[in-house]
Amino acid sequence: MWLLLCVALCGLLVAAQDRVRDVGPINTFVSEPRKGTFDYIPDVGDDGSTVVALAFSGGGMRAAAFAYGVLLGLDELVIDMDPYRRTMADNVRVVAGVSAGAVTAGYFALKGTSGFRDLDRRFLYQDPESVLNTRPHPLNLMRMLKGGMNDRTTFRNWLDRHVFEGATFASLRDRQHAPVLWINASDLYHRTPFLFNEETFAALCSDLGALKLADAVAASSSFPLVFAPIVLEAPATDCQQEFPAWMRRALGDPDTSLRLNAYARALAGYRLNPNLRYVKLLDGALTDNLGITGLSLARASANTPHGPLSAEDAVKLRHLIFVVADAGRAQTATWAETMDGPYIDDLMFALIETNLTSGLRESLDALTAAMQRWKEKLVQYRCSLPLETVRRIRGTGNDWDCRDVNVIVEHLAFVDLGEEVEARLSRIPTRLSLPREDVDLLIEAGRRAVFAHDSILDAVRKTRRQAGILEPLEVPVWSMGH
Repeated sequence: MWLLLCVALCGLLVAAQDRVRDVGPINTFVSEPRKGTFDYIPDVGDDGSTVVALAFSGGGMRAAAFAYGVLLGLDELVIDMDPYRRTMADNVRVVAGVSAGAVTAGYFALKGTSGFRDLDRRFLYQDPESVLNTRPHPLNLMRMLKGGMNDRTTFRNWLDRHVFEGATFASLRDRQHAPVLWINASDLYHRTPFLFNEETFAALCSDLGALKLADAVAASSSFPLVFAPIVLEAPATDCQQEFPAWMRRALGDPDTSLRLNAYARALAGYRLNPNLRYVKLLDGALTDNLGITGLSLARASANTPHGPLSAEDAVKLRHLIFVVADAGRAQTATWAETMDGPYIDDLMFALIETNLTSGLRESLDALTAAMQRWKEKLVQYRCSLPLETVRRIRGTGNDWDCRDVNVIVEHLAFVDLGEEVEARLSRIPTRLSLPREDVDLLIEAGRRAVFAHDSILDAVRKTRRQAGILEPLEVPVWSMGH
């Protein structure tokens, strides 16, 4: 009797609370047609010879700290001193993130190399979990059964106050030479990645610029049941936004890749499906735990052989480096040592990580193949140009080699650092709050992982020589002795 009374009371309390439950909608409608995504990745003001793209995986604070260490490592690699000091981090044109990796991606896009270093103080050393509803309590159980224990008033509001300070996507437009930012969530209805970019919000007849970065990051980090889905409202009337050419092509061409077709169908559904009034988002790791969907789709939807690079950048290019910072863990479970198990808690995590790991391998293979095809298209385009065009863009035709394009896809992971360190890092749990010593270990691991890849260092050495830097590249001493 008392149990039934308690359950009934909890239900009434949660029902009352749900009347003010804050899950959105987070978008703002506009009546005027809006431009979709950028035509080309913007120039960051350098000589254009080296283009860096970054993708930061999910994995809680473990992923955010590892990604931060990768940024520190890239910022140590000086590639030019004239007319000003420039590092590999200054040459980042695209930064993508998923789940907690989106915190680091969003903060770097907002602050750049001159301001990102205080992320450790603002986020990595903090305790975001202190604001979450996670305790084993009847109210939290009822919230979980109704979709999730936390709404926007917890983690999202904490991020907005302590990390992004109210910044919106329009804030990125105001920063000169800001890289393109792609944050991924998962669209539950279409079972596809959801990209927080201009193209997606044009399909929603909405203003991406008005959206707070904290909302996008919180949606990308909304782990099922811990967080309720974040909601966007689909337009009730058509804003007359014209669908882009690639989208019409993807919907009508039976030979279009399944990934691009699914993305195009989702965008069309936001406006054309009368049964879709709300788009509900959860953790981006469910559909892309590496955060690489943005670049893959940008290349697949390009209308030129060089897109999403401009024609001029395609001529200037020598090194195109795509770095995937993956904070995924090696297997640490012990249930394989006995006949029994895994039990329910271990089984749940085993199922999730099995799905993520399988998808990771397929995504990396697809990305590597796509980048190789892009290189072939770039070479064909460059070799088709008359020398006068090359001289106009480069300022000279001397030493022009149309085939001199180096396309690198590097997967930075714990395995790069040796078995002992990998095992230590893999024992760090997937949480939003970690002890400071674990955070410091992860930061140093990300930094060191950059220097563990010879292809990155070789590209840096070549770029330094081209810039007239004769001093040998110094590789930091590995300091993770414990």
